[in-house]
Amino acid sequence: MTIVLPAFNEEAILEQNVDILFDYLRTLEQRYRWEIILVNDGSSDGTGDVAERLAERYSELEVVHHRVNFGLGQAFKTAFRMCTGDYVISLDIDLSYSPDHIETLLAKIEDSPAKLVLASPYMKGGKISNVPTLRRVLSVYANRFLSFFAQGHLSTLTCMVRAYDGRFIRKLDLRAMGMDVMPETVYKAMILRAKIEQIPAHLDWGLQRQAGTERKSSMRILRHILATILSGFIFRPFMFFVLPGLLLLGLSLYVNIWMVVHIVEAYGSVLTDVGLSGRLSLAVAKAYDLYPHTFIVGLLSLMVAIQLISLGIMSLQSKAYFEDLFHLGSSGKRYDRDT
Repeated sequence: MTIVLPAFNEEAILEQNVDILFDYLRTLEQRYRWEIILVNDGSSDGTGDVAERLAERYSELEVVHHRVNFGLGQAFKTAFRMCTGDYVISLDIDLSYSPDHIETLLAKIEDSPAKLVLASPYMKGGKISNVPTLRRVLSVYANRFLSFFAQGHLSTLTCMVRAYDGRFIRKLDLRAMGMDVMPETVYKAMILRAKIEQIPAHLDWGLQRQAGTERKSSMRILRHILATILSGFIFRPFMFFVLPGLLLLGLSLYVNIWMVVHIVEAYGSVLTDVGLSGRLSLAVAKAYDLYPHTFIVGLLSLMVAIQLISLGIMSLQSKAYFEDLFHLGSSGKRYDRDT
């Protein structure tokens, strides 16, 4: 198996946590051969130097340096290209998920036909400890948001701690450079009809907080929120247009009913000797003169609602075309473990 560790400005905790991880992996030597790929993603502190010292200490550790900070997605893509394990485990270097999750992930992916197993603190049996309130709330609701748009049974789509089938992940075409690589991986696995499982996990920032470090590298809040919204759009762009469109359509129908009521009221008060069409025109003009906002809001909301619903239908078609093309482009690749 291959353990993937992306790192950015983790000098304060890197050596201690890698030692902890190696101590744990030694307990699995009777059952697994393993390697660790640590990607230093353009750190500006001493992360690179610490990583090189660790590589001299541990022969199973391979260090790769990005000269600039590309982002989490590129760090993973670099590691996935290099890994050789039948299974690939991605971990957060702060060990916010303890190393014993590795064995649980491996047991799940070995015992099932899954290509991807997620460690979820949000499912039944999962737990969250020592996480700042704002981060906790954002993480919980971001995953609920994505779960809704993914239309699946998954309770998390953003977790970094996962197990992959090695052949599958090495051949999966990923494009995201940042944290949106996590939901992108799930989305593309869904397109390929790959089985995805999850295990209950314990997210605990206690070890990191004991070290006196603040998490700056892996999650910048505003960027994370925007990436979550974008990922939701990728899963179901149709809903981003149709839901607002339907709300506007409801508003438009309500306002336009009042517009008709005002026209009928005005119709009864205009001259009766100008003919039906002339009388109706006068009634519309009078109603507009008395209630211009009703006409403007009603007609504009109807126009925008129709446009949004049309865009939703077009986005649904575009999504279907993309998924068909992606599936066809991947159909020549064999993902089975026995190939």
